[in-house]
Amino acid sequence: MRPYYDEDGITIYHGDCREILPGLEFDFMVVDPPFGISHASNYTAPTTTAEWMNAEIDGDGDTSLRDFILSHSDEWACFGSFKAPPPVGYRGVVVWDKGPASGMGDLSFPWKLSWELVFISGTLWRGFRDEGVIKWHHIVTRKSMGRVHPNEKPLGIMRHFIHKHPGGVMCDPCFGSGKSLEAAKLEGRRAIGIEIEERYCEIAAKRLAQGVLFR
Repeated sequence: MRPYYDEDGITIYHGDCREILPGLEFDFMVVDPPFGISHASNYTAPTTTAEWMNAEIDGDGDTSLRDFILSHSDEWACFGSFKAPPPVGYRGVVVWDKGPASGMGDLSFPWKLSWELVFISGTLWRGFRDEGVIKWHHIVTRKSMGRVHPNEKPLGIMRHFIHKHPGGVMCDPCFGSGKSLEAAKLEGRRAIGIEIEERYCEIAAKRLAQGVLFR
């Protein structure tokens, strides 16, 4: 396999993770896969933003893609939803409190779904025993580098999970805009990422190559 990008310990592959992942070697995963909930946003305005935010998520019809990904490691932190069955073999759950800016879910329901679950598997996680609810505000648009992916995660929360695992090489088989790869670089870790959409590979590669990492 020829990498799309390979510099400073960070390697990107463009393609379907179901074809690429079995041939890789790594120590743990921090991954935000399709949740398997057939997500359909009802965000409506403005029109251009709605079109981008409401795009169909590949592999979200069921949990088969998520479960395929997780079957390739015993050590993982996997973002997920209470709307889908939990992954097999998880050890515990962390709740990500996304703060007041997030309002996903049924907009007619008078409480925001402003949190996500992160399922944890493995025995090598280490460090200070933090609270099980992590408060990290959801990503917002920035003049320097706007939000470029509808499911983009804050850099800080990706660093949090990478920091807590001693494994040498982190893998994210569906890295989206590449926040997990940025986080690994800032943590001084090697990382492998796979992304099926080339435009996101390009965004991540340019960001990493320029050495401009946005917090």
